[in-house]
Amino acid sequence: MPYKPRGLYFEQFQVGEVFVCQGRTVTEADTVLFAALSGDYNLIHTDEEYSKAHSPFGSRIAHGMLVLAMATGQSMQLGIFEGTNIALIEQTVKYVGPVRFGDTVHLEFRVAAKRETSKPDRGIITLDTTVLNQHDKPVIEGQWVVMMKRAQP
Repeated sequence: MPYKPRGLYFEQFQVGEVFVCQGRTVTEADTVLFAALSGDYNLIHTDEEYSKAHSPFGSRIAHGMLVLAMATGQSMQLGIFEGTNIALIEQTVKYVGPVRFGDTVHLEFRVAAKRETSKPDRGIITLDTTVLNQHDKPVIEGQWVVMMKRAQP
């Protein structure tokens, strides 16, 4: 028997529905690896002494893009996009708080809107997204626009 993806189809998403993802602790190793992968060696991420002296945060912090990438992964771990998402069309991002090494972050999102497309096999959902730390304080806010398969084109 072939594997059946567990993703939700466009029709199954309800405006106002909220999804909460599992948390993940951000480590120094995550930040070092992200700096190497991205080439972003900004001193507020990589140099503790510089950050103590010159950063408004008083120590190194994780890259915002790293935390956003983690949030994208958290959304996929839910399984609701598995095999049914076609494309992430747009992403707006506002960084509203620092993420320090040892912080645990998780993504929460609400289905803000749904719309039909000119193609009968797909639809568009808009998600209001918030990444929160272990104190339930937002660190990233934004919106994702995702193209989803329809169950019955």
